[in-house]
Amino acid sequence: MTIPSLRTYKRITVKIGSALLVDRSTGLKREWLASMADDIATLAERGADVLVVSSGAIALGRTILGLGKRALKLEESQAAAAVGQIALSSAWAEELGRKGMKSGQILVTLGDTEERRRYLNARATISTLLKMKAVPVINENDTVATTEIRYGDNDRLAARMATMMGADLLVLLSDIDGLYTAPPAHDPNARFIPVVDRITPDIEAMAGAAASELSRGGMRTKLDAGKIATAAGTAMIITAGTRLSPLMAIERGERATYFRPSGNPVKGYKTWIAGQLEPAGRLTVDAGAVGALLSGKSLLPAGVKLVSGNFSRGDTVAILAPEGREIARGLVAYDAADAVRIAGLKTAEIETVLGYEARSAMVHRDDLVVSHADAVVVRKGRTC
Repeated sequence: MTIPSLRTYKRITVKIGSALLVDRSTGLKREWLASMADDIATLAERGADVLVVSSGAIALGRTILGLGKRALKLEESQAAAAVGQIALSSAWAEELGRKGMKSGQILVTLGDTEERRRYLNARATISTLLKMKAVPVINENDTVATTEIRYGDNDRLAARMATMMGADLLVLLSDIDGLYTAPPAHDPNARFIPVVDRITPDIEAMAGAAASELSRGGMRTKLDAGKIATAAGTAMIITAGTRLSPLMAIERGERATYFRPSGNPVKGYKTWIAGQLEPAGRLTVDAGAVGALLSGKSLLPAGVKLVSGNFSRGDTVAILAPEGREIARGLVAYDAADAVRIAGLKTAEIETVLGYEARSAMVHRDDLVVSHADAVVVRKGRTC
């Protein structure tokens, strides 16, 4: 199969890794960045909106500060990010400005997409930038993010941004030209996979680790990104960004892996639920509950066998089948302590145990996105 032309897409999110933008010795790769600005301008001239998720702040900052290749302490990484963010955003503004384009910097933390109000605020800001024909240049706010409150990789951040903004294509530019049956650097017999219809457990088993010390992610995080994107109806491409003008290289038919979007995508309000990166807790259910969820019903306490995590009412929880496979995500109707108390109980028994009239569903179907094996099933519910 030939990858669809980029001309067919109206809103494209492009993720750029640190190793593509920054040389460990010399700093910013200006020629490469200029070629990327040329590509973005070409897409914009065709009428497409382009969002850029750009890594590189820490890598660039440590080069400017002369911190070398040694491991950095948290506060050193944050300081490097503070220096690098200014340099990086200035470089983007300069190169896009050379093509007559405007740009705006968006710095986000995990909470900006996981908390509903902040999610909507971020979406409104980026939407306004796009209406003003400015290119949003997005990065994780590494100056304040810590291990507990960070994405940790820009692959999943890019997928979250793509689905939040309704992009119909996500392009992950990497130091590898696509998906292989095994990491090609370690297995000379690894076969290239040009098209992925669905990200199945077999596909996930092919993932390797990050290839560069400047990279936080690897193929595993790219497949995680793919699950978020394709479930929301966004196609995804993984291709090498090491060449100049890498987006036009896709147009020329150079090697890339294309991930088909779901034919039954999550939309609106449920896009936010399905894209949550870190569930606040987990509910393990019995086989009967699995069948009920797959048929479009709510999750009742009677079907819950195990509750884990410290969550509050309204938080996103993962719902696991008896063997431990995640089959759904949803907004839980109980705090963790109460969920533990009523797990396994029939609806008529809940009020007696809790001492107050409570909801019959642990997770209502309107607040639920069911995923299973190779597909995502979306049930009737609210929209944004």
